[in-house]
Amino acid sequence: MESAAPVRFAEVARMLAAATRARGLQAPSFRSPPRIAGACRSIRWYPGGAVVAVQLRGRRFEGVQSDMVEGVIVANRLEGQAADRLRAALAAALSVHDRDRPSTAAA
Repeated sequence: MESAAPVRFAEVARMLAAATRARGLQAPSFRSPPRIAGACRSIRWYPGGAVVAVQLRGRRFEGVQSDMVEGVIVANRLEGQAADRLRAALAAALSVHDRDRPSTAAA
């Protein structure tokens, strides 16, 4: 796992929150790690919204991003075509975010 994963996690959380709110939906909060031992993703419901917890350690960041997107969908209680549309929109936003991100590879 890359050492910049917590920074990337925070960047992706902000981007997903903005993209979710832009679609008129509730953006969950994100944290890491989940409180449930062995879980890759969990969600806690609160009166004002939800917190999605995602495991970072020992995982490829693509899996982390996927869990974050699914957390947004679950937090908004979306199913079927509505979930598919949001999943596609958030994946597209992540693709633009990753494309515009400076490379961390050594020169």
